[in-house]
Amino acid sequence: MTTGRTSAAPRPTAGALRLVEASTTRPRSVDIGGYARRMTAHCPYLAPSLQRGLTSWTVYRADGDADAVQAELFHAGVQAAEWLRPLLNRPHGALRCENIVLLGDVPHTRHRDLLAWPHWVLKNLYGPVGVMVGKFYAGEEEVTTAGDRIPAAPASFLPVRAAVRRRDPRFLSATPDLAAALAAADDDGRDVFQHIPTEWTEIRTWARHLLPPAKPSPSSPDTPASPPPSRS
Repeated sequence: MTTGRTSAAPRPTAGALRLVEASTTRPRSVDIGGYARRMTAHCPYLAPSLQRGLTSWTVYRADGDADAVQAELFHAGVQAAEWLRPLLNRPHGALRCENIVLLGDVPHTRHRDLLAWPHWVLKNLYGPVGVMVGKFYAGEEEVTTAGDRIPAAPASFLPVRAAVRRRDPRFLSATPDLAAALAAADDDGRDVFQHIPTEWTEIRTWARHLLPPAKPSPSSPDTPASPPPSRS
């Protein structure tokens, strides 16, 4: 498994994310412990993951314009996914989760918009090999399909974890092709970048063709140029 093509590609965006804390189970730069414990009520795999020290957090601070920060979030997600892939078939591999935390602000750009494209591209690249990527926004409380309220996250982050094939596809009802790919996921060791470009702007163009048809409502916050909303 390799990300050689992306690591070898020029990255003029390098430096748009400043590393605050390398991967750790107990970050000091953001108070995430209480939130994680509350979230165990909504995720049956989180409690055993926390107990075994298999949920980790890498914390970054935005230090660039919106496009550059998006590009670096994408690269951080690739690193997390490729680190995770060989571990999934090891003991407790299904409990591993690496979370990419975003701190700081980009002028005139919400965290929701910064995370949207990296999340969408990563889901499409790694869903077919059994890696699930989600997104949560700082301060935003969500409601599950069953009507349960999910605690508001203290910081925006992208969780990168093992896919649960019998559960996760239901979170992808707006993208049935992606749901089907995740349900049948099998990591055969492929290079997920073999048939796509290496530059972020070109990758984003490629991913735009995977978007589902836009909703007709003109008041929808997600336009045809934006990925569909989804927390997972």
